[in-house]
This record gives sequence, structure tokens and C-alpha cells, in this order.
Amino acid sequence: MTTASGSSSAPSAASTLASGPARGNAPTSPSSSTSADRGGSPARRPDRSRRARKVRRFFGRLPLNIVIVLLLVAVIYPILWLILSSFKTQLEFLNEPFWSLPASWSFDNYTTAFVDGGLGRYILNSVIVVFPSLAVILILGTAAGFVLEVMVWKGRSIVLLGFLAGVMVPAQMILLPLFTIYFKLHLTGTLWPLFFTYIGIGMPLTVFMMATFFRAIPRDVFEAATIDGANIFRLFWQIGLPLVRNALFTIGLVQFFFLWNDLLIALTFTNSQNLRTIQAGLLNFTGQYGAVQYGPTFAGIAVSVVGTLVIYLFLNQQIMKGLTAGSVKG
Repeated sequence: MTTASGSSSAPSAASTLASGPARGNAPTSPSSSTSADRGGSPARRPDRSRRARKVRRFFGRLPLNIVIVLLLVAVIYPILWLILSSFKTQLEFLNEPFWSLPASWSFDNYTTAFVDGGLGRYILNSVIVVFPSLAVILILGTAAGFVLEVMVWKGRSIVLLGFLAGVMVPAQMILLPLFTIYFKLHLTGTLWPLFFTYIGIGMPLTVFMMATFFRAIPRDVFEAATIDGANIFRLFWQIGLPLVRNALFTIGLVQFFFLWNDLLIALTFTNSQNLRTIQAGLLNFTGQYGAVQYGPTFAGIAVSVVGTLVIYLFLNQQIMKGLTAGSVKG
């Protein structure tokens, strides 16, 4: 009896063990498959997270992009409007809205500006005065900055403060004394007063900025060159000047814009129409009873603005390098 009951219970246990794995291998229920589909496959999850990050990044940068677009419109639109207006006639300026396009793309305004208005003479006067003055400012200012910062001598700090004080003096305060001096020296009626005045006004800022850029150069460079036998002139021309080349471009462009766009000094020291620079000469584009000739005036302004803009775009990379050259000491 005991043996029979034990043998009879063995099949039931075996069938129970056999049925367990069978139940474990059974297919999943519809509810479990639906929950897996809702969660998404692992391959889709990175795509969705990446798309979400792009959307958040786009909306996060949207205010900054809007500000950049508005600034571009504020800068580019006046230049485009100036160039388009240079092709309009006098009647279009007086009768049409300011945003209207010119009726015809004629260069009559430019011809009038150069032939009747003497724009070519004004540009030539500006070139004769500005570029030699700029060359003297850069050469003397760079040499003075080198002497004040690299060379060691007694009283250099006081001299540097003197140049810094020259930056703080307004140009309007020195025009009348300078005019008196030029008159007594019989320099009036020539371009020499503009030449000397531009050099005197541009030197303080150039010296101070070049001294700052030379300060950023490690002293070990000059000490090593001195040990190798380099004299002071070789230190300046072959060591120091190439290291501040980008800064020289930056300061040169800043001074060029100031000299080229000057109006006050040119009006003060030029007593003849043949001696006026381009900015002062544009004041002569007036007709009878003081009526402004808008077409030739805008043509002259466009020539001046586009020329300086081309120079800036050509030297843009050197300017960006020069702006950061003196910010970190190597």
C-alpha cells in the first residue's frame, strides 16, 4: 500500500514540474505587449530625445537670433538706402516716399558729383593729407610705445602719463591756438595745418595703445634677442614690430576712420575750396538759395562710405586679432 501510494504520487509531481516550465514559456498577454509598444523601442528613444533637444535649443536661441536680425537690419538697411538714393533724381527726393526705389538706374548723380561738384579733387586732398599723416602716426606712435614699455629708463611712467593726458584734451580746445600759430608761420592756405594737426591729435591714443600691446609681449623674447647680440633698432624692427602687426592694423584703421571722416578740423584750417577734404567738400553740394542737391550729395556720401567699408572688410581678420592681442599677457 505504501509503495503504491508513493509511486502514484510521483507522476503527479512530475506532471506539476513539467507544467511549470510550459506555463513560463507561454506567449505574453495582449496587455503586456501593448505596454511595450507604448514605451517605444530602444532605437526610437534617442531619436525622440535628440529631436526634443533640438527644439529646446531652437526656442532657447530664438530671442538672441531675433536681436541679431534686428541689428543686421538696423546696420545694413541705411547703407542700402544710401546707395539706392544715390540713383534718384531731385524730383524723386521731393515727391516720392523715402523708401521708394529709383525710377532709373542712371549714374548722372555720380557724374555731377565728380565733374560739377569737384568730388575727385576732395578725395585727392583727403588722400594727400590722411595717408601720410597716418603713416607718421603709426611709425612714431609704435616707436614711442616700444620705448616707453620695453626700454627701461628713468621717468618713462611720467612721459606715458603725459601722452595719456593728451587723450583727455578735447580737440575743440586747441583749434584756435593752432590757427593762430599756423597763421603766424604763414602755413594757412596750404594742407600743412591739417597734416600737423592730425599727427598731434592721433599720437596720444596711438602711443598709449601700442604701449599696452607691447606690455603683453613676454620680456624673455627681448632678453633672448639681446643676449644673441641684437641692438635696440633690431629689437624694434625685427622683434617687436612683427609681434604687434595685428595691433598696428587695428590702431591704423581706427585712426584712418577718424582722419577720413573729420569735418571740424578740415573746416577750420582750409580757407579755399580747392583745399577741402571729402567731408568738408560735401557741404558745397548746394544749389541756389541753399537748396541741397540730394542726388549728387548722396552719390558723394556713397563713394566715401563704400570705400571705407571695403577697407574694413578687407582688414577684418587682422582687426579681430588685434583687438584681443593685448588683452592677455603671454
